[in-house]
Amino acid sequence: MENIALIESFSEFKDDKLIDRVTLMAILEDVFRNALKKKFGSDDNFDIIINPDKGDLEIWRNRIVVGDGEVEDGNQEISLTEARKIEPDFEVGEDVSEEVKLIDLGRRSILALRQNLISKIHEHDNTNVYKQFKELEGEIYTAEVHHIRHRAIIMLDDEGNEIILPKDRQIPSDFFRKGENVRGVIESVELKGNKPAIIMSRTSPLFLEKLFESEIPEVFDGLITVKKVVRIPGEKAKVAVDSYDDRIDPVGACVGMKGSRIHGIVRELGNENIDVINYTNNLQLFITRALSPARVTSIKIDEETNRAEVMLRPEEVSKAIGRGGHNIRLAGQLTGFEIDVFREGVEEDVELTEFSDEIDSWIIEEFSKIGLDTAKSILEQEVSDLVKRTDLEEETVSEVIRILKSEFED
Repeated sequence: MENIALIESFSEFKDDKLIDRVTLMAILEDVFRNALKKKFGSDDNFDIIINPDKGDLEIWRNRIVVGDGEVEDGNQEISLTEARKIEPDFEVGEDVSEEVKLIDLGRRSILALRQNLISKIHEHDNTNVYKQFKELEGEIYTAEVHHIRHRAIIMLDDEGNEIILPKDRQIPSDFFRKGENVRGVIESVELKGNKPAIIMSRTSPLFLEKLFESEIPEVFDGLITVKKVVRIPGEKAKVAVDSYDDRIDPVGACVGMKGSRIHGIVRELGNENIDVINYTNNLQLFITRALSPARVTSIKIDEETNRAEVMLRPEEVSKAIGRGGHNIRLAGQLTGFEIDVFREGVEEDVELTEFSDEIDSWIIEEFSKIGLDTAKSILEQEVSDLVKRTDLEEETVSEVIRILKSEFED
């Protein structure tokens, strides 16, 4: 009766964890055999019969009958007198099977057995979850916000699996409430102390690529290929697309009529500005397209150093650089080239590095980050705009402009 009651108490694990019968039986047998090893020193001579459907368990110990006073191993052998208490006609050399009740293992052993079972089932469950999500790495996944912490959002999927969306994997404009469904890409899955840590990302370029696959049928069907994606999450992105079918306009198909197809993706990414660019092996043409909406006058490419010198009309320079230098930075990442911008028709100009004896190198670097590396490129800008686009104080910017102006006045 005790065996049946214990098995019935284990049935909750099968229901909660959705473990199939064969797996449950294997885990139960493993747990019981460990308990028998601790109690008797070996489990080799035990038969365990489990029927989870009936909630039934039987444990039988098999021993050889030996003469009285000849027992050397009490687990493997039984004296003739003891054997005949079980069945009066046993003889020396015969096998005796005797049922072992769980209560014979002792209360402590039963409690330890139950705890061991819980641990084994959780381990099995965690391993399955790890394998399941490891296969989903790089794929879009949806989960519900369960708890909002300072450094991460903890989410649960329909099966109760915990998904973590760290703060640095969230788009700056993201704001979620408890109970809200969140989409992202499964970025990584690791086992930490036998528990799977599932990390979701909404800032990964792969998330944008997968959104193209899910929202644009031609990309999903393979008629259009996403060649490369670069992003400044929540601000701007550039996506290079290509098609092996000349009848398909990859950019037009991705954007849709009046932006209808890409609108849902933009909204999902917190109104991130997405430039879709037609990929080409022609480097000059690819760099030109990458710098859109600016119109390039000419390009000089050095493939050995991966640098490109781009000539533009003065009114096109700000477009090429973009707000906060985002456009030129993403164009460089997309093409793999360091892009230097030059103004067409500007004859007399001085590299900013020439002023290194008067302007600190870190200040020069701040201007260079937004594509301003000559004196006139800075003098053409408003002080307020330069303060917004760099991490420099207004006083510092004003002092730089004073130094540069004095150079041309002289």
